[in-house]
Amino acid sequence: MKENDLAIFEDHKIRRIYDKKSDTWFFSVVDVVGALTDSTNPRRYWSDLKKQIAEQEGFSELYEKIVQLKLKAPDGKMRETDCANTESLFRIIQSIPSPKAEPFKLWLAKIGYERIQEIADPERSLNRARDNWRKHGCSDEWIQRRMSGQETRNKLTDYWKDHDIQKGQEYAILTNIIHQECFGSSLNKHQKLKGLEKKHNLRDHMTEAELLFTALAELSTRQIAESMNAKGLTENKKASKAGGGIAKTARLDLEEKTGQKVISNKNYLKLPKKIT
Repeated sequence: MKENDLAIFEDHKIRRIYDKKSDTWFFSVVDVVGALTDSTNPRRYWSDLKKQIAEQEGFSELYEKIVQLKLKAPDGKMRETDCANTESLFRIIQSIPSPKAEPFKLWLAKIGYERIQEIADPERSLNRARDNWRKHGCSDEWIQRRMSGQETRNKLTDYWKDHDIQKGQEYAILTNIIHQECFGSSLNKHQKLKGLEKKHNLRDHMTEAELLFTALAELSTRQIAESMNAKGLTENKKASKAGGGIAKTARLDLEEKTGQKVISNKNYLKLPKKIT
């Protein structure tokens, strides 16, 4: 599983992608070259530099560590791009004559250090998440519900992990079953209803009610799965459908009494905006 992100170095956007499996950031080499050299054609510069390193300095070991990953190009399309981790970037930077090399190394080290701090002290990561949500205009009450819901989600995925569910596609299948049962809509349709792109996290754009019913559905799913000692995808599909169904019953009851739909087309893309 990978998450895309952008980092900024002296007004230069550096595309990067985080690989959860290896707990590693990979950076676009072309973006780094562009930031360090101010070249009008960083792709050509990088192509020439690869030849130089291969011919003069021995590139084979470093080349094996450079991977092609899909990153969003300026035209909005996902294209395969040469990417390198922090260690490999340090090696590449050594071959680029630039007054920005040392400041870039410090910047790169800082990014890595912040990640190490968060691993050693998870509270730092939580505080960073709170700060980011506040910047998006989220109220403290909404943030508390969002984080409480995430804890419920984590307990469910911990159960799946220990009961023969494969992370990735099988997590996605079960999550969609829960969501479909709870809201009468797939995750993809809910995302489109809110006008969100795939890169957006649906939960970050949920209303208070949507968060609460999502948490109820996932809590119910875990407790039903535990009572069944559900193992594997087939058994956990049954638990997911039942858990989502419990939240559905509660949702329909609320909608009947209020005359308002729980599922909403609201999103929080525009800043600043207060989430209630």
